[in-house]
Amino acid sequence: MRVLNPDELTLEIAAIPAGSTVAISGAGGGLLEPEAILQRFETSFLDTGRPKDITLIHALGMGDRSEKGTNRFAYEGMVKRVIGGHWIWSPRMLRLAQQNKIEAYCLPSGAITNLFREIGAKRPGLFTHVGLGTFVDPRFGGGRCNEVTTEEIVDLMEIDGKEVLRYRPFPVDVAIVRGTFADQLGNISASEEPADLDSYSIALAAKNSGGMVIAQVRETVSNGEIRPREVSIPGNLIDFVFVDPDQSQTYHGPYDLALAGLGPREAPIFAGGSNDIVRQIVARRAAVELIKGATINFGFGMSAGVAEHIVRAGENSDYWFTIEQGIHGGDLLTGDLFGIAANPIAILSASEQFDLYSGGGLEQTFLGLAEMDKMGNVNVSHFGGQISGPGGFIDISQGAKNVVFCGSFDAKGSKFKLADGKLSITSHGQVTKLVDAVAGITFSGLEAVKRGQSVKYVTERAVFTLTSEGVELTEYAPGVDLRRDVLDRMGFSPVVRNPALMDSKHFAPVSEIEIGPIKVPA
Repeated sequence: MRVLNPDELTLEIAAIPAGSTVAISGAGGGLLEPEAILQRFETSFLDTGRPKDITLIHALGMGDRSEKGTNRFAYEGMVKRVIGGHWIWSPRMLRLAQQNKIEAYCLPSGAITNLFREIGAKRPGLFTHVGLGTFVDPRFGGGRCNEVTTEEIVDLMEIDGKEVLRYRPFPVDVAIVRGTFADQLGNISASEEPADLDSYSIALAAKNSGGMVIAQVRETVSNGEIRPREVSIPGNLIDFVFVDPDQSQTYHGPYDLALAGLGPREAPIFAGGSNDIVRQIVARRAAVELIKGATINFGFGMSAGVAEHIVRAGENSDYWFTIEQGIHGGDLLTGDLFGIAANPIAILSASEQFDLYSGGGLEQTFLGLAEMDKMGNVNVSHFGGQISGPGGFIDISQGAKNVVFCGSFDAKGSKFKLADGKLSITSHGQVTKLVDAVAGITFSGLEAVKRGQSVKYVTERAVFTLTSEGVELTEYAPGVDLRRDVLDRMGFSPVVRNPALMDSKHFAPVSEIEIGPIKVPA
C-alpha cells in the first residue's frame, strides 16, 4: 500500500488503460462517496483526455443531481459503457444515455452488489430469481437502456426446473472505495461512516481480477489504532490510499457520529411533515396494512409517509426497520439523505442486506407507485422514454412476503377537498397512472402471483389487491363516484366484486399533529 499525494493520484488515474472497467462504491447524498478521487478522474480527462472509453459500474445512485458523483464521468469519450443501479442523481449521464452517446444498462442494485462478490470469488456469475419478469429479464429488454446498447449481459436459464437469471461476470480493473481511516498496513475502516455499502466486494472483485484498488480516507493512523473488528477492507486488497482531510460525511456537512451509531446526536432532529392531502390519505390507509413485529423496508417517495406515520405514533419499537444500504433500526432520514439513519442498531454491508431481502427475510415493504397496469405490474423506472434505474426496488419487491405500493391515483393537476369524512374531487389529474400496460415492468404481477406474495396498491381514492385473475378493486373512497371518478379514469377494467368503502377516518382534515415537526431527542 502506498499513500498518494494529489499529483501522484493524478498520474495513476491518467495511466489507466483505455477500455478499463472502473467500479465505484457510494450512494446518494454523498454517502461513502470518494468524491475527491472522482473529481481527479474528471480533471484528468478534461486536461489529458485520459482515462477514456471506460466501463463505469455502480450499484447505487451517486451524485448531487449536478456535478458530483457519477456526474464526474459524464463526458462523451470518457465513458463507453455504464452499468448502474440508479441514475436519477446524475442527469448528465442520463442525457448521454438518452442521446445514444454511451452504452447504458440499468440493473437491480442488489444484483450488481452481489455480482461484485461473485466476480471476486471467481464464480461463473450471479444466479438469482431477482429480475425475473421485469425489464431486466432478457425477454423484456435485458436491462438495456438505449438503441446503441446491444450486448446481452443477463441470461435466462433453467436450474432444477425453475427459471433463473444469470448476471454475467466481467473483470474489474479499478475499484474506488472510501473509508474514514487507513493504517500503515493499508487496512481501511469505515467506522465513522453511516454505511459500509459494497466497498469490500468491489475491492475484492478488482484485486482478484488483477486490477488495482484506490481508497479515499479522511486520515491515516498508526498500526494498532484500528481495532480488527473495525476493518472494513483489509490492507492486502488496497494498492493506494488518498487522504482528503476535508472529507465530509455526506453532502450536508461534517461528521455526526450518531449517523454511524457511535453516539447521541449533538442536536435533535426536526422532521417536518407534508400537508399534501393525497400523501396523508395514502399514508393513513397504507398504515392499516402494517404487520406488528415485522422486518420492514420503506422505499423512497410517498411510501416513506408510512414510516413517518409510525414515528409520529411513537410505534418505532413495534417494527424492525431496514434499508438496502445495510442499515437496521434508528431514525430514518429522508430526502437526498434517504439511506441513512441516526442511531442505527446495526450496520451490515449492502451485500449482506440484499441477501436478506433476496432470501425472503423481509416480511413487508412499502414502495412507491408511478404506474400500474391490469396485470398488477408496477413501473417506477421508465419515464418519458428514459430509464432512471430501479435501485433496490426489484430486489426488495420480489423478496418481501407482503408488498404495499403507495401512490396517487393520477397525476398533474388533481385537486381535492376533505369534508365530513369524505373525499371530493374538484379536478382530475391530466396523467393516467393506472394504465393498460406500464411503460416498463419494475415489478411483475405475474411473478408475484407465482411466488404467492400478498400485494396491495393503495391510492387516495381506491385500493386494489393482486389476485390470480388480475387486479381487483377492493375499496374506494367515500364521497367519490365509483364509475365516474375511478373506473372510467383507469386504462383497464379491474376485477370488481363487492368493493367496500375506505374508512372515513382516513379522510379527516390534515391535522397539526401530522404536519408539525417531529423532534427526535439528541
